[in-house]
Amino acid sequence: MNFIGKTIFKTLFIVFLFIFTYSPLSAQVNEPTSGKALKNTNEWVRMTREEYIMKWRHLAIDNMEVYGIPASITMGQAILESGFGNGYLARVANNHFCIKCKSTWEGDRVYHDDDAKGECFRAYSTVADSYQDHAEFLNNGQRYDFLFAYDATDYKSWAKGLKTAGYATAKDYDERLIRVIEEAQLYLLDQEDGVAKYDNYLAKRFGIDPESIARKYAPEIEEKRLQNVDDVVAIREVHDKRLAHADNGVDPNNYRVTMGSHMGYNVYLTNGAHYIVARSGDTFERLGDMFDIPTSTLRKFNDMKSGEQPRGGMVIYIERKASRWEGEEMLHTVVDGETLYDISQLYGIRLVQLTKMNRMRSSEKLREGQTVRIK
Repeated sequence: MNFIGKTIFKTLFIVFLFIFTYSPLSAQVNEPTSGKALKNTNEWVRMTREEYIMKWRHLAIDNMEVYGIPASITMGQAILESGFGNGYLARVANNHFCIKCKSTWEGDRVYHDDDAKGECFRAYSTVADSYQDHAEFLNNGQRYDFLFAYDATDYKSWAKGLKTAGYATAKDYDERLIRVIEEAQLYLLDQEDGVAKYDNYLAKRFGIDPESIARKYAPEIEEKRLQNVDDVVAIREVHDKRLAHADNGVDPNNYRVTMGSHMGYNVYLTNGAHYIVARSGDTFERLGDMFDIPTSTLRKFNDMKSGEQPRGGMVIYIERKASRWEGEEMLHTVVDGETLYDISQLYGIRLVQLTKMNRMRSSEKLREGQTVRIK
């Protein structure tokens, strides 16, 4: 082979290596070959893998804190399924996880050829809606229940479990997912201070200032303060604030400490989260309007499914519950008829975290006198 031939060969090899290394291991449905009638969404901007991670990582972390799904798994699946946001469904429908309509879907939809011709896929108004629906899709799907027994840092078990549960048809789906996570070091997002750790990794990799990354990609934080609220009551996400008023356990008749009132509702605080007590006839729609919180978010704060409504006397949290009890007690003793959901509301602990700590399903029946871990 002459010099020119060798040069061309080397150039082609390098190009091939670049494409193999940096192209997404995408499970995204193929670009249509004809009839491209759907326009790109307003949210789509062509991005590299790293830009995609930095832009949407906070959504993955939020879902980890609320649902217990590793941020690395959420972000890894998004990269695989959407080609880091550049795939067809992501562009035209903000669908970053290739979730099909199923019989229960009542939202917008697009039709596209995948395993069969003209299949129905979910369409979303925003990327954030896609991420939240993905979390709820896993959280509400019975075939994925066993995944929530795994720790939020155990991305390998989650990846293998998603394959076992049949999330995707690719036989090596778990291997692809793990490879993406490890190539991009997404597991850093699962750790405490994951954003800072990922920023530092990326800054070191590209030789730039980590603070400049944080400034560029910091999500906008909105503090929604209540109108006409006495003293210090505010609705805000305070991740590092986990102070409990009842340090030695909860007495159901004596654990409410009034922090203020709003439109006739007393606002209480326990385990770092504010809540009210619902009245007969209350709905999440009405309470959401009253406290300026989206209905879906209010249900999420209280681990309730779409369509469910509060009952009179029920504790309703108006901000995110903690991942564990911050009081002194390690265990709760079950009383007759009590459920894991009841305990999660009593102590202000997210239900998915409570089930994970106890290696139980949320629907599991409890025995009177049984002990349940709360931290």
